[in-house]
Amino acid sequence: MQVNPWIAGMLAVTVCAGCAHRPGAAPALKAKAAGTAIVVVSGDKQVGFTGALLAQPLVVQVNDDQGNAVPGALVAVTGPHGVAVDPAQVLTDDNGQATIKVNSRGSSGRYEVTAMSQDAHGKTFTLAVAEYAAGYQEEVGSEVNGKYCSRCHDSESTTEQVSNYDNLAVKPHSFASGDVYNKFSDADLANIIARGGPAMNRSALMPPYGWTLNKAEIQAAIAYIRLVSDPPYAAPGVVYAKH
Repeated sequence: MQVNPWIAGMLAVTVCAGCAHRPGAAPALKAKAAGTAIVVVSGDKQVGFTGALLAQPLVVQVNDDQGNAVPGALVAVTGPHGVAVDPAQVLTDDNGQATIKVNSRGSSGRYEVTAMSQDAHGKTFTLAVAEYAAGYQEEVGSEVNGKYCSRCHDSESTTEQVSNYDNLAVKPHSFASGDVYNKFSDADLANIIARGGPAMNRSALMPPYGWTLNKAEIQAAIAYIRLVSDPPYAAPGVVYAKH
């Protein structure tokens, strides 16, 4: 099996970095098999505290061109600056899956973790997975969402909460629907949350929460919506530098 210089070099850097802290660290892993694609199994789009371990590990799976899981495939994982992944390289298990612990970056916002592998010809294929780091305000907004919003805005039921989504004549948008919410200003969203949907000519099924939530909680809910927005929210008048 050919070795792509990029992934081999990345793995070598990973191992050498570990050697600085762990004398006698094991050499780079070698693939026992090869697939053609990586897919997410679980653990994507999590919201975690800044600088803290995500509640669930990221699980990815390597498949062949028939969609079958491939055990023994080498997966290398990287994150942006400030994000720690463990392990940084791993062989897929008997189910063709790799499990990675992810430590959120130290500043709030959306970030991507990238998993990569190689096919039998040495061609690299990758998967970018979105995760979210929440500061204090976004974490409060997440709690507000869980208590008051997700029962209608999340179509999936959980063991803790049954979704009411299917019972509504007008289906609420998920807070991740950036194509919808990015069109609203913070003031518009605050108006809808406090006064209900009709305040902005939206569905009357959206009740007013102005008597339930204080101003800080409403702003926190908006911060949470902006955090999980897909595509990402770009505040008007703000110029974002490309790293």
